[in-house]
Amino acid sequence: MRIDEIISRRDEPVFSFEFFPPKTPEGELRLFEALAALRELEPSFVSVTWGAGGSTREKTLEIVSRIRADHDLEAMAHFTCVGADTDGLHGALRQMRDAGLDNVLALRGDPPDGATSFEAVDGGLSYASELVRLVAADYDFCIAGAAYPEVHQEAADADSDLRHLKEKVDAGVTVLITQLFFHNPDYFAFVERAREIGIDVPIIPGIMPITSGAQIRRITSMCGARLPTELQSALERRADDPEAAAELGVAHAALQCAELLEHGAPGIHFYTLNRSPATRAILQALRVTRPWLRAGLGAADGAAAA
Repeated sequence: MRIDEIISRRDEPVFSFEFFPPKTPEGELRLFEALAALRELEPSFVSVTWGAGGSTREKTLEIVSRIRADHDLEAMAHFTCVGADTDGLHGALRQMRDAGLDNVLALRGDPPDGATSFEAVDGGLSYASELVRLVAADYDFCIAGAAYPEVHQEAADADSDLRHLKEKVDAGVTVLITQLFFHNPDYFAFVERAREIGIDVPIIPGIMPITSGAQIRRITSMCGARLPTELQSALERRADDPEAAAELGVAHAALQCAELLEHGAPGIHFYTLNRSPATRAILQALRVTRPWLRAGLGAADGAAAA
C-alpha cells in the first residue's frame, strides 16, 4: 500500500523504522532478528537505505522484497541519483515496480567516498527534484522525500533550503521524512515555515535514539544535527558508563517523541541502526501513554498534514 494512503487512513500516528543493508552474513542475521522483534509492534512501514553510489542496490531490493514477503510489512526502498545515468535509474525503477513495490524515498544522495562535493555522472541527475520528476513521470509510486529541520548542510540558508523542498513537493513528493534532530522547537518552526510557503504534505519527524555517546557524535558530525547543550553535557558526564548513556538516550527520545505527537506530528520514523531494544522500549511506552490523545489527533497545525 502507498504510504500516503496509509497516513490518510490512520486512526493513530504512523510509526516506521529505517534499516540499512548489512555487509556481512552476521550483520544480515542481526538485521532480521531486529526486524522480527520490531514486527510485533506492527509498524506502518519500514524503509531500507541505498548505499553510497548505489553500492547496495541489489541488496536493498532483496531485503525490501524479503520484508514484504516474509514479514507482511510495507517496505520502501531509498533511491538516489549517485553514480547512475537516467537509463540506469529507469532500470532500477522498473526492477522495483516489477518486485511489487509501491513506495520509494527519492534522494539526491551523498557524494561517493573521497569526494568533497556531488557531481552527476554523464547523463545523470544533479538534484533530488529532478529524480522526483523522473519517477513521477513514468511510475505509479508514492514518492517520499527528505526534509531538514536544521537546514541541509549544503544549503545557502534556510529560505533557499525551503524553496528546494517546495520544488520536490511540486515535482511529486507526497510524504516528507526529516533528517534526525534532537531539539523539537526546530521541527515545529520548520513545519510552520513549510506551511507558510505552501508545502502541505505530511512531514514525519525522524528520530534516532542515542545508544552511545561516541556513536552519536560521529553521526551528528556527518549530518550536521546538533545536540542540545544540556543533553550533550549529560552524555559527557556518562562517558565512562555506556549503559547509563544508553538509558539517557532512550529516555530523551521517548520524551521527544511524546512532545512531537502531542503537538500534532503525524508519526515517528525511527532510525534504528539495525537494532531493536531502544526503539522497542520507546514505541511500547508511546503506545501505552498515547500522547497524541492529549491534544486530539489532528488538533494541532500539521497533525493531519504535518
